[in-house]
Order: sequence, then C-alpha cells, then structure tokens
Amino acid sequence: MSEKYLIGIDSGSQSTKVYIFNKKGHVICSESEPIQPMMTRKPGYVEHPDDDLWNCLKIVLKRLMANFTGNVSDIMGLGLCSIRCCRVFMQDDGTLAAPIMSWMDVRAYETYEDSDEISYTCPTSGYLTHRLTGEFKDTAANAYQGQFPVDMDTWDWSEDPKHFEGFKIPRQKLVDLQMPGTVLGHITEWASQETGLPVGMPVVATANDKAVEALGAGLIEPNVGLVSLGTYITSMVFGSKNVTDSVNFFTNLSCIPHQYLYESGGIRRGMWLISWYKHIIGEEYACKAKTMGLSVEDCLAIEATEIPAGSDGLLTIPDWLAPATQLFRKGVILGFDERHTRGHIYKSLLEGIALTLKNSYDAMNTELGAKPEYIIVSGGGSNSDLYMQIYADMYGVKTVRNKMNGAAALGSAICAAVATGLYENFESAVEAMVEIKDEFAPNLENHMIYNKINDGAYKLIPSMIENTLKTVYEAVTSDN
Repeated sequence: MSEKYLIGIDSGSQSTKVYIFNKKGHVICSESEPIQPMMTRKPGYVEHPDDDLWNCLKIVLKRLMANFTGNVSDIMGLGLCSIRCCRVFMQDDGTLAAPIMSWMDVRAYETYEDSDEISYTCPTSGYLTHRLTGEFKDTAANAYQGQFPVDMDTWDWSEDPKHFEGFKIPRQKLVDLQMPGTVLGHITEWASQETGLPVGMPVVATANDKAVEALGAGLIEPNVGLVSLGTYITSMVFGSKNVTDSVNFFTNLSCIPHQYLYESGGIRRGMWLISWYKHIIGEEYACKAKTMGLSVEDCLAIEATEIPAGSDGLLTIPDWLAPATQLFRKGVILGFDERHTRGHIYKSLLEGIALTLKNSYDAMNTELGAKPEYIIVSGGGSNSDLYMQIYADMYGVKTVRNKMNGAAALGSAICAAVATGLYENFESAVEAMVEIKDEFAPNLENHMIYNKINDGAYKLIPSMIENTLKTVYEAVTSDN
C-alpha cells in the first residue's frame, strides 16, 4: 500500500508556512516565505499590501510541490488555515475590492459599511478558499463573533434579524459556511497553474488559526492548558459549552464541530518582542552567533541561563503595541542597576511575557473552576529549553512540547485527514499524528520566587504607571 500525504497551510501574520505530512504527522517537506510589512496609512489602519497573502501562498506552494519527491496522486488533500479577525472585501469575481484589513486594524471590528464595489465580505480563509477553488465558501469556525453575525450555538449565520442588523452586513454578501473537517471545494485549473497543486485536490475547512493550532498541539480534552507563542500570544483550555457570560475569557469555536475553546486575554506583538530585541542589539551580535554556529536566540539563552528567576529585579511589561482605544499604553522595562546585562534583558522579556499571560491564564481557570494538570507550549518560542523551563517554574506545573511545534500546519493536515477519510474522527487523527517530544518539571523554589514577584509587585505595575504614561503621551502628541 502506498504512503498517503496531507498538505497543511499556516498563513500567518509574519509568514506563510506550508508542509507536507505523512499519515503519522511526520514532516516530509516544508517551505516558508515572509509576508510584506503591514501598511499603516493612518493611526489605527493596519493593512496587508497589494494581494500579499495570496501572492505569498502561491510562492511557497510552488516551491513545496517542486521539492516533493513522492507521488502527487498520493496527496489526499489540503487543509487551509489563515489569520483570524481580519476583514476582506471581494468583488464579484472574488478579487480584492480593497486591501485586507489586519486583525490589528480598528476598522476590522467596526460596523460594516456597504458599497456597490463589494460583493462579499469574509475572513482571510474565505478569500483564500475562493482563490484555490472558485467557491464562495468558508469554515464556520473562522467567523469571529465580533465581526460577523455568526450563531455560536448552531455554527451558522444567525437567523435573528436583530443580530444581522447589528452588523449591517447583507446576507447575500456573506459566503456559505461549512464545518471544519469538510471539503470546501477542489483545486481549479487556474489555481493549479498559479500554485503547482494538482487539479481536483480537495481543499478542506479548518478553523481560526488559534483553534487550528490547538488541534495540532493536541488540545482536545479539558484537563490540559495550552500556551500559544506567536505574534499574538494567548492561552486556552478545551470545553464543550458556549459560555456567553464570562468575565476573564471568551469562547472560541474549536476545530472539532460543536466543541469550544476558552481563551484568555492575550499579548499583542508577543514573540515579535524578541525579534525587536534581536534587531536592536545589532548585526555584530548576529555575526558572532553565526560564527559560533548558533542562532541569536541560542546565544542570548546561553547568557540568560545562569541568571536567577526574576532577572535580579529587572521587570518587563510587554505592552509594545497599544490598543487603538488606549494609545497611551507603552511597554516598560524597570529596575535596572549595574548588574544587568544583555542576558538579563533577554530573560526579563521572556519572563514579562510569561507573567502577563499567567495572570490572564489564572483568571480564566479560576472563573472556569479548572486546574489543568499540565501545559502544552506551542509556537517557535517552544524551541527554547530556557523558555520551556521558565513556563514550568512560573506556572508550577509540567510543561510539554511536541515534536512538531508548527501546530497550526499540523492541525490543518489533521482536518484534511478527517475530511478525506484517512482517519475516522479528530480524536483518532490526533492520537496518530501528534507526538510529545519532551517535558519540563517545575523548580518549586523558582516557582515561589515568581509568585512573590507577581503578587508583591508585578500585578500592580500597570495601574501604577497608567497616569504617568497618559501624561507623557499627551505631552508628546500635543500640538502646542
């Protein structure tokens, strides 16, 4: 019997990544391509330039298919995952009527304003689905409830006229919705020429990118937590009910139909903060790392490993991207003295991200009455042993990472495996395709130190500095 393969797409905020997996979840080949920097024509406007998401996807798919040495006919299907909370306007032929609004764009959450030039509005997954298949269809699990009139109990467009009126989107300008793990359409001849994919390959519905990542990380039961380390950092636990009255989390649609994810407050430009730090320490340090055969992160981790928990009093508030409604908010690093080095700053950045998320994670689980037994850490940050140990020490529970940390791409492939009948259901697919690589036990002494820092100081800092930041912001933005 010939080997069977699956394509997983992860179209993200910083790059597009595509993989070919075998049925055990092992990577056969992969490609990635950075997307272009966002356009910011005015404060609060954050757009993808040109047709960048599609152009980037075409590039990586062509390279992927050129490098694949197996039999193309053995590729069962393609799972499509793309960025959530974006807003796309399409013309009648499915081409863009305007630049795609990023999830960071304030207009993406505002009431829809109709125009004769706009025939459809949808998330990025609906747009890319049309490009690949010619169908005006999308997954139900990427229709964010703050942007579109989706009914989170039925997983379809709302039948309540008042709900529709609140968004002001005409029904005929919405694409048709399908469940994750179903076939949206098939690769057209035009898309085949553009991407190198074979004509007729099934394109499968997944979900929003965080839900797809959760599936690919193996988060399918309620006694486990997940920390997602990406441009946007958040934490999640699994559930079976649509909770509508929560205070410290929101309910997200899962990749498994009629199951849910509870998602904590998050950090905007989370792991981007590490990229920012790498950039400002300069090319000389990057060259040093290269001569040592290491990445910049690895070099910084070596310097940070022996630094004690709490970075000798250096604390970071990772607020490098202010919400559009609170532009005064800024990132803060405080507590410097003569002991502090480049490694201290690096470790403090990591600790600041982890502490900020921990407070949101704890608030969510307290409200749910949940106490996860361990935490899965996914995303590129999980490659760092230093960071895996920081999470274990700070949260006081075992942390695990999987062999495949590109969980969104693997989650996409799992959806394709279910849709094409390679596996009977999501549970059996996850069991076969998701594999733990290693785990980290908490250092309880460090755990106590982090608790003291957090309870005694860290939780208080944002409210303590708010007036100062407002005053500075008003001063530097004043016309006088």
